[in-house]
Amino acid sequence: MTDETQTVEMIQTEPGADADDWAAAMAEQAPGAAAELPEVEPAPEAVTQRASFPELRPEVGQGAYGDQLDLVMDIPVTLSVELGRTKIQIRELLQLAQGSVVDLDRLAGEPMDVLVNGFLIARGEVVLVNEKFGIRLTDIVSPTERARRLG
Repeated sequence: MTDETQTVEMIQTEPGADADDWAAAMAEQAPGAAAELPEVEPAPEAVTQRASFPELRPEVGQGAYGDQLDLVMDIPVTLSVELGRTKIQIRELLQLAQGSVVDLDRLAGEPMDVLVNGFLIARGEVVLVNEKFGIRLTDIVSPTERARRLG
């Protein structure tokens, strides 16, 4: 072997070997290149303090609740009006043609259901305004009834 060739010895350590064993192994791998490791002083014990934040509550006259409501005002929802429902078999569905009549579970003149994202929020009657259909709300479903229908 020449002076330029260095021999690397494999050192097997047992689990739980401490840092001194690793330092010795590193020193053996590069003879002459190992410098003494500087001593590291242990860090002083850290002092912890509890963070203090002001309590979040709406201020009178500031419209805090209105500001929170503004966050959801631009979220799009789907509003639909349901004339009625029925269940039919696929055989009957395939037999439908132009001019076929499908019986619904509602009577003529009965209020229509107004749904937002599939949830009933109101009932109303159909109106015609400037040759377009619309709905005049006649009954708003109470929040307690809405919650009851969800469960």
